[in-house]
Amino acid sequence: MEKVEKFVVSARKYRPQNFNTVVGQSHITTTLKNAIGNNQLAHAFLFCGPRGVGKTTCARILAKTINCETKTADGEACNTCNSCVSFDNGSSMNIHELDAASNNSVDDIRSLVEQVRFAPQAGDYKVYIVDEVHMLSASAFNAFLKTLEEPPSYAIFILATTEKHKILPTILSRCQIFDFKRITTNDTVEHLKEICDKENVEAENAALHIIAQKSEGCMRDSLSILDKIVSFTGGKLTYTNTLEHLNILDEDYFFKLLQFATTQKLSDALLLFDDINQKGFEGDTLLEGLVEFIRNLLVSKDPKAAILLEVAEDFRDKYLQASAELSANWMIAALNVLADASIAYKQARNKRLCVEMALIKLCYLSQAVEISSADANSLLKKKLTDSSKAVSFKNISFIKIKEEKDPIAIAKKENLPMPVLIIEKEKLVVKTNPTIQKEPEVKSAGFGSLNKIRAKILEQDALNMPVLNLEAASLKKAWDIFTELLTEDRKHPAAAQFKIATLRIDDYDNFTIVTEGKVQQKFIDNERSSLIEFLQKYFNNKNLKYATEVVEQEKSETDEVRTLSSKQQYALMIEKYPMIKELRDRLKLEIN
Repeated sequence: MEKVEKFVVSARKYRPQNFNTVVGQSHITTTLKNAIGNNQLAHAFLFCGPRGVGKTTCARILAKTINCETKTADGEACNTCNSCVSFDNGSSMNIHELDAASNNSVDDIRSLVEQVRFAPQAGDYKVYIVDEVHMLSASAFNAFLKTLEEPPSYAIFILATTEKHKILPTILSRCQIFDFKRITTNDTVEHLKEICDKENVEAENAALHIIAQKSEGCMRDSLSILDKIVSFTGGKLTYTNTLEHLNILDEDYFFKLLQFATTQKLSDALLLFDDINQKGFEGDTLLEGLVEFIRNLLVSKDPKAAILLEVAEDFRDKYLQASAELSANWMIAALNVLADASIAYKQARNKRLCVEMALIKLCYLSQAVEISSADANSLLKKKLTDSSKAVSFKNISFIKIKEEKDPIAIAKKENLPMPVLIIEKEKLVVKTNPTIQKEPEVKSAGFGSLNKIRAKILEQDALNMPVLNLEAASLKKAWDIFTELLTEDRKHPAAAQFKIATLRIDDYDNFTIVTEGKVQQKFIDNERSSLIEFLQKYFNNKNLKYATEVVEQEKSETDEVRTLSSKQQYALMIEKYPMIKELRDRLKLEIN
C-alpha cells in the first residue's frame, strides 16, 4: 500500500533556510551577515515589525548560521554540517524557543534563566528566542533584566514582537533593535511565482497581484491564501476565480461605474449597483472599493506618483488612460462624497439608499465641480419659469416731518447755537446750549415708528454739530442734569454722592472729579459708562474724558469721636422716641 505524504502548508514548506532567501528584508539580513563575518555579534537582539514578515525566520537563520561549522564565503550556513542538519531536524540543543504569549509568568523566565548557566555541548553559541515578548508581565520583565544585560559569552537572546511600544525602556536599552518592514506587493508576487513554478501551479499574474494586495505586506498570509485558492481551483489560478474566492469586486465594475458617473447615466449606475448587490456584496464593500479605485486614479494622474499605483500590470495602462480623461478636482470631490457616505453608512438604517445617494451625487458631480471652479462673476443665472412672478410688497406711505418742529432745523434757520442730544430714560431728548432759554423736546406724533425715524435723523445731524467748549458753567449744568437723571432712576445714594463732588477742568477734553473718599469714588465709577456717554453727547465731543481723584479731608480736633455712656445714650433715645420711657417703666427695666 502506497504511503500518502502529509500535506505541509507553503508557509512552513518554503520557509527560508538562509539569509539570501528571506524576502523583502535585505537591510536586516545584510547587517546580520556582516556582523557574523566581522565577529561583532551583540548579546541581545530585538526584532520588531508587522506579523508574517520574517522575524522568527531570521532569528532561526541567525541561530543556525552562528553555529555552522563550515560557513560559505558570503557568510551563509552550509546546511550540510552536523550542526545545520540537527538544526533542520529540530534536534539541536543550541536553540531554545519560548512563546511569551502563553509562558509569560515569572517562573517561566526563571526557568529560562536557569538554562542559561549551562554551556553548549556542541557549537559556539546557545540562542534563546523569545517570541511575542511584549506579552511578558512586568515582574517577568524585571526578572529578565539582569541576565539580559550581562549574559554569558556563549548566550545570545533574540526577542521578537509586533508591538515594540509595549516593551519596557529598560529592555529596549539592552537590545540591538531591528525594524522589519512590510513586504512590498512586487516582492510578494515574485515569491509567489517561484512557489507556483515549484508546485507546477498555473497562475495568472493578475491573480497573484490580487493575493499580494489582500495580504497587505504579510508573506505568511499570502502563502495561506495561495494554498486555499489552489485547493479551491484545482491547481489553476485565474483572475476571475481568485476574485470569487476572496470576495473582491472586479475592477471592471469600478471602471463601468466611473463611465456611468462621468456621462451622467444614473439609471445604468443604479442597475449596476443592484447587480453587485445581488452577487452578495454589501454596500460598504462597494464604497471602500470605489475609494481605493479613485485613489489609484488620482495617484496615476501625476507620472512622479505613478510608482505608488499598486495594481496589476494588466490594469496599469487602463488606469493611466482613465485618469488622463478626468480632472483632479472631480476626483477629489468624488473622494469627499465617498468618505462622507462611508461614515453615514455605519449609522444609516436604509443602507442601500445610502449607497444609492452616493451614486446619485457622483453622477451629477461634474456640474457641481464646474460651478464651483467657475468665477463668481461668470456664473449663469437660473432661468425663471414662465409661471414665476415677482414678490409684491405693500406700498408704504412715509410721514413727512415738518421743518418748523425740528429743533435742528430751527437752529439752522434762526442762526442759533446747535442743540445737544442726550438720552433720558431710553428716549432721545434734545437739549439746547446754555445760550438758548427754551429747551424744545421731541413730542410723540402718535406713531411708534415716527420717533425712531426722527431719532435717526437727529443722530445723523448731530454729527455735523459744532463741539461745545468744556467750561465751568457748561460742565456744571451737564453734571446737574445727569444727577437729576440718577434721581429719576431712583439711584438716590449715587445722586447724593454726585451732588457733593467737586469738578476741576484740566484742558479742552479732560476734567477731574474730586471726591472726599473711596466710597464716593466707587459710586461715581459705577456710573462711568452712562456718564461718559452722556457728557460726550452733551458736548458733542467724542474725545471728552475724565479722571477721579480722592482727597481726604483732615480731621479737626472737634471731629474726634465722642463715646457716650449708657445713660447718655438712653437720654438721647427717649428724647427722640418718648415711648421707650413708657416701655421701660412698664417692664421695670434698669439701665446698666
